[in-house]
Amino acid sequence: MSSDIRDAIVASVREFVEREVMPVASHYDHEDVYPAELVEQLGEMGFFGATIPEAYGGMGLDFVTYAMCVEELCRGFMSLSGVFNTHLIGAFLIREHGTDDQRERWLPRLATGEMRCGLALTEPGCGSDLQAIRTVARRSDGEWIVRGNKMFITNGEHGTVFATIVKTNPDIEPSHRGMSCLLVQKGEGFQVSKHIDKLGYRAIDTNELVFDDVRVPANDLVGEEEGHGFAQVMDGLETGRVNIAARAVGVAQAAFEAAIRYAQERETFGKPIAQHQAIQFMLAEMATKIEAGRLLYLRAAQLKDSGERADLEAGMAKLFASEMCREVAVAALRIHGGYGYSTEFPVERYYRDAPLMIIGEGTNEIQRLVIARRLLERYSV
Repeated sequence: MSSDIRDAIVASVREFVEREVMPVASHYDHEDVYPAELVEQLGEMGFFGATIPEAYGGMGLDFVTYAMCVEELCRGFMSLSGVFNTHLIGAFLIREHGTDDQRERWLPRLATGEMRCGLALTEPGCGSDLQAIRTVARRSDGEWIVRGNKMFITNGEHGTVFATIVKTNPDIEPSHRGMSCLLVQKGEGFQVSKHIDKLGYRAIDTNELVFDDVRVPANDLVGEEEGHGFAQVMDGLETGRVNIAARAVGVAQAAFEAAIRYAQERETFGKPIAQHQAIQFMLAEMATKIEAGRLLYLRAAQLKDSGERADLEAGMAKLFASEMCREVAVAALRIHGGYGYSTEFPVERYYRDAPLMIIGEGTNEIQRLVIARRLLERYSV
């Protein structure tokens, strides 16, 4: 994609966010109300098909362009990005690992938003240790019958199909060889059992899902071969970690902009606090860390676009950007003083949203393990 086209797309998202999202973000967040109108408008802009190839009705954006759009969305309201990121990870799994028939059946409907996808990995008893899942699927008369629970699932209420990791052979060792990914639609036996109230990342549905002998056609096993689900999902999570890093940069950028604006308006000891060296040091560090996070996620996205392995770079981007976002959000709150602790200013939302990126798409403790293992592979002696 040419830089001119990329810049125009990102600029259009930025304009939309400043015009439509920023004025209402605090309302949706504080009331914890699903932003249906904003989701609908972004759908009309093509976001449900952002990274789906044009041949299937999508926009065909590369990962770099999409990640830059995610940053702009999160600069306005981080929760909005969750609707599309989760959906597009599901589409990525089908695009990269599905059969031709699955691509033809699913991608056009996902591109329009007719079908909305969720990613069902985490369970009540396991998150980081994905191989410990207990949700199982057994084969019966040309179908898979799914039983189990999933937890903290974005798009649980508004999604219609879920890329769900299950054990199709729970007895095999190592466990990942018995894990498969099914495209599970809502229907008989499928229950959205619990809406989870959250510290941040509000206004977006996050739920517990119950699969009580849900029947799934055999041809909705991703790739139509058992035992590949773990590897497929790990590939999808690479894109998710790039997006989490972009989210973190977007929230941090919003926090920084709020802080530097306030620092020039608020006066103490006869001058704006931006003229005090202590505040200047904070602003300088905030801006430098944000730029470093941005460069890390762009590098990881470039590798994904080139088809190269990117688990190391995606992990680094996610780790650094999420920790940076927390630090910047705290610094912004400190610059605002007492007002930062009130709900009158959006900085308190950034402070509440920041921890999600530390946990989501694999905790930062897991990222450190991924990074270390890859470094030891790369520099083995």
